[in-house]
Amino acid sequence: MTILGHTDKITVLLNWAANPYHAPLYLAQQLGYFADEGIKVAILEPSDPSDVTEIIGSGKVDLGCKAMIHTIAGAARGFPVTSIGTLLDEPFTGVVYLKSSGTITEDFHSLKGRKIGYVGEFGKVIIDNLTKRYGMTPEDYTAVRVGMNVSDAIIRGVIDAGVGLENIQQVELEEWSKAQGRTADDVGMLRIDELADLGCCCFCSILYIGNDKFIAENPEKVRAFMKAVKRATDFLLENPEKAYNQYVEIKPYLGSDLNRKMFQRSLPYFSKSLENVQRDWTKVVNFSKTLGVVDESFVQNMTNEFLDV
Repeated sequence: MTILGHTDKITVLLNWAANPYHAPLYLAQQLGYFADEGIKVAILEPSDPSDVTEIIGSGKVDLGCKAMIHTIAGAARGFPVTSIGTLLDEPFTGVVYLKSSGTITEDFHSLKGRKIGYVGEFGKVIIDNLTKRYGMTPEDYTAVRVGMNVSDAIIRGVIDAGVGLENIQQVELEEWSKAQGRTADDVGMLRIDELADLGCCCFCSILYIGNDKFIAENPEKVRAFMKAVKRATDFLLENPEKAYNQYVEIKPYLGSDLNRKMFQRSLPYFSKSLENVQRDWTKVVNFSKTLGVVDESFVQNMTNEFLDV
């Protein structure tokens, strides 16, 4: 990723390499919705998704996308970031694995002695917490940081299982399993929300976040950005096939059958209102306290003031 120098464009850093669920951002650009709101936007992809919150918090980039728990953790660490809306609402997240490997089952204890992959720091924090919850210790498994390559690491046998999303990594593994002559059912997921009794997968909701100084100094730009993204989301939900075909014109590699399946699986998770959900924030902040990520004095770093609700 190249950080732009001085520019009148709003810089937006994705949480991951561009994938099917980033469609609203690119559609807002291609369909002229940003231009209609009088703003110019540069969409950037990260070289390391773990750096996103820090880069936005440092002011090197104005806005971006990040999971709720990372947004909370970033603020707790002193990075001035705030959620201004929701992109993906509660995508199922958990430890994905191949049943045919014969090593992992629906019992969490089957992870004992296994190599578990994770994307960034907080994936390990969550798994460590779950091991304690189930009478194990972090020493009972081997943590392997694999970045954005969870599915590939499972396929190559580098890890036995890894933390992933139902609409991304699980789809990748299902399609690979079918290519091997097995079925999609060969892929299992130990859902983190169920293991931790959260009652929702909201900790991994993907948010639109911003640098606090940029937000404070440019409220009209932020409002214009959210209005354009909301318009693009509405278009996508009303015309999913047409919208995705237009997205593929911008990112041709996303036209593969695999990426189209990921898009279909992402559709139910797109937030219709883009609102930060208070119930979810309360649950995830409490979960973050359990994980030791924030202390009791933490104040929720989210707002809905830039949405037309």
